[in-house]
Amino acid sequence: MRLHHIYTGSHVPSEAREPFNLEKASMKVLYIAYPLLTVSEESAGGAEQMLWTLEGEMASRGVATTVAASAGSQVAGKLFVTGEPCSQPDDFDRRNHEHQDRIVAFINSGVNGFDLVHDQSGSFWLRAAAINLPVLATLHLPRHFYPAQYFAGVSENVSFNCVSQSQAQSFSDLENMLGVVPNGILLERFRPNFGARSGLLWLGRICEEKGAHLALDIAARAEMPITVAGQVYPFSYHQQYFEREIAPRRQRMPNARFISSPLPEDKRKLLREAKAVLIPALADETSSLVAMEAAASGTPVIAFRRGALPEVVKEGVTGFLVDGMEEAVAALSRIDQISTAACVQHARKNFSSARMAERYLNLYGHVLQEYKIKGKKMSA
Repeated sequence: MRLHHIYTGSHVPSEAREPFNLEKASMKVLYIAYPLLTVSEESAGGAEQMLWTLEGEMASRGVATTVAASAGSQVAGKLFVTGEPCSQPDDFDRRNHEHQDRIVAFINSGVNGFDLVHDQSGSFWLRAAAINLPVLATLHLPRHFYPAQYFAGVSENVSFNCVSQSQAQSFSDLENMLGVVPNGILLERFRPNFGARSGLLWLGRICEEKGAHLALDIAARAEMPITVAGQVYPFSYHQQYFEREIAPRRQRMPNARFISSPLPEDKRKLLREAKAVLIPALADETSSLVAMEAAASGTPVIAFRRGALPEVVKEGVTGFLVDGMEEAVAALSRIDQISTAACVQHARKNFSSARMAERYLNLYGHVLQEYKIKGKKMSA
């Protein structure tokens, strides 16, 4: 892996770049998923949900899409199966090597004629020197979640983008960083509820940094019922967290219920029936699809003021940003101040997956243009 600069002035956000005229119908894109999990509408992880949504939007625009992912994934275009999803705890290294080796061989076979690789796996770009295609790597995690060596000696055919402005600030030293494309959701799948609501909701991937245990504590202090709905991933520290922090609290709280891996329609029903959604994140979230989905459902959000959450939750319009549990409990007493109609209006204006797709198409065009220019210079 070698560090080169594909772009100059690369810190300009992608939405600020000049529109690029891209011939979508003749374009072939390979999307690379996280290796341990399947990609579908039922995915619990934000990166998997975003990939599924984006790939569907691109396929609907005539882009020839292929997704490299675990068996059982459901995509709009073609699926290239790289192996079985992880079923044993802490099997990442073996599965990731299998995943990446098969993708490299698949690309280098040359039978598909891809124009571009969009890496959403979190690490495939480390193998980019082994292929002769431009790679756009979308970074979904906070900077400190990635090993420092991941950004040392990056191959010259790799470009990066972030999903929020706050995240991009921590990557400002990467000169092959193209900017920001905010995540989006399929707005038409969410129906606002203008009627009665009850109880609190925590929804997502069940691990310590997402703060499900804090949501239970907030509900207990506010003396309100709560539903915790989500999936425990096949990592020992996730499973240990559930047994250590979630299970005991559930036993102490008669008004707390747990729903494991809810189906998409069940999640949408939970969102539109809740009085409020709690997002007491302990990490600097780079985005929040849950907050976007809550707004599209007309449901207020109470979120910790961390990372990109202030970019997604509009204070006093779609919910309240708080600094800790006590403020979260206090904010629940003001939740009726949030207008369902205002939440929905904000979501429709800001969280469209169609808008996200158009921004990525623009970014693809710039990546392909620069890759072509670079190829001509090298051959001259």
